[in-house]
Amino acid sequence: MPLTSKKECGTNADGSTSFDYCRFCYKDGKFLQEGTMEEMIEHCSRFVDEVNKKMPVPITKEDYQQMMYGLFPTLKRWR
Repeated sequence: MPLTSKKECGTNADGSTSFDYCRFCYKDGKFLQEGTMEEMIEHCSRFVDEVNKKMPVPITKEDYQQMMYGLFPTLKRWR
C-alpha cells in the first residue's frame, strides 16, 4: 500500500507514525499478520477489488500479485 498520507501509516510501539508500514500491517510496533512473504501476497491479493477503486485502469489479481512480488522484496520486513 502506498503511504501517501499519515493516516495510511502504521504506528510504532511508542505511538509515533511508522512510515515503513501501513496501518493494515503494523500497529503499536507489531505486525498484525504473521507468515511468509508468499502468504502475505496471497492475503493481500484478496483485496484487489478495493485496490482497483483507486486505479485508473483495473488490474487482475494475477497482475496485482506480480506487482507485489516486485515490491515486497524491497520492503524492510522482507529484506
